[in-house]
Amino acid sequence: MTSKHTRSWFIALSLAIAALTSSAWADDSADVNKLIQNKQLPEAMQKADAYLVQHPKDAQMRFLKGLIFAEQNKTNEAIAVFTKLTEDYPDLPEPYNNLAVLFASSNQFDKARAALEMAIRTNPSYGTAHENLGDIYAKLASQAYDKALQLDSGNTGAKLKLTLIRNLFTNTNSAIATSTKVPPTTVAAAKPITNLPTKASSAKSEPTPTAPVTVATVTKPVVPVVAKAEPAKVEPAKLEPVKLEPAKPAPAKVEPVKAEPTKPEPKAVASNEGQNDVLKVVDAWAAAWSDKNTNAYLAFYSKDFQLPKGSTRKTWAEDRRVRIEGKGHISVKIDAPKVAINGNTATVKFRQIYNSDQLKADSRKTLVLNKQDGKWQIAQERTGG
Repeated sequence: MTSKHTRSWFIALSLAIAALTSSAWADDSADVNKLIQNKQLPEAMQKADAYLVQHPKDAQMRFLKGLIFAEQNKTNEAIAVFTKLTEDYPDLPEPYNNLAVLFASSNQFDKARAALEMAIRTNPSYGTAHENLGDIYAKLASQAYDKALQLDSGNTGAKLKLTLIRNLFTNTNSAIATSTKVPPTTVAAAKPITNLPTKASSAKSEPTPTAPVTVATVTKPVVPVVAKAEPAKVEPAKLEPVKLEPAKPAPAKVEPVKAEPTKPEPKAVASNEGQNDVLKVVDAWAAAWSDKNTNAYLAFYSKDFQLPKGSTRKTWAEDRRVRIEGKGHISVKIDAPKVAINGNTATVKFRQIYNSDQLKADSRKTLVLNKQDGKWQIAQERTGG
């Protein structure tokens, strides 16, 4: 990846930084953004450092500092900034994604893949990370096919696959030929990361040429020829006319209807009661989290809880325990919950207001609960949307 392409991708990132709740922070953020856009990188770094002296844990300004390093082609320094962000704020997927961009720019595709898998594990609905991961897999496949041809120049299957992948990179706006895509990203102290746009900002870039293959390449993908099947001749069935006899209606006996006293329908009450039961479980879950009562917190998750990809129940539980018990204080509040119940499944959507000594976040959350043995338990947990 050329330095020109790296700068263009990270410029796209800085343009998407959102306004924060503090007016003082917003002024500093706007100033740093403007300096980055005007290529006044030393001045932008000076202002970011001055702010971080007063607010050393501010994730947003640290993120901007990582962008400045990347703009200056100081890849190692940028990687150090984003790596530290993932350690201090493991719940944020965007620093992992940006690490993947930096790793890909230096052809460290295995590290880029691992970073993107962590971004997806942190937020399974992070669509840009899924797309970037697909591009990384395609790049790794290209390298593998290239190696296969070096070992066996007559391998026509590998030759065709390599050509198809190169054509894919050439004929699309995917930046994988030089790096991976970088989404518009923000890291906010009081705003949720997950409310950001999911579409990547795109800047047109030239694909980096890959190593030439010593054998002739196929210039056009092979299109398989499928023989056209002759339509079967179907003889129309002959229908014999059927004689219908008119039915003679039997005299109906009309019994007088006895009016029953109207009874109130219990369905609405039952529905409200079900929703209240679900909300009590969600409130108790948030309370256990706030009290850092990890055992009680984990007990709200069902045995078939949908774990992040690549996790086991044990590693997931240990990770949650470290995140909860490692905080000085935690406050989790549920705001504006909406409950939908379908049989033994309930879906609860709400705003989660999270505060700790390290992070403040206001995000959208969805919990899917299943009723098992008369008890509601969490089967799925999603952030955003």
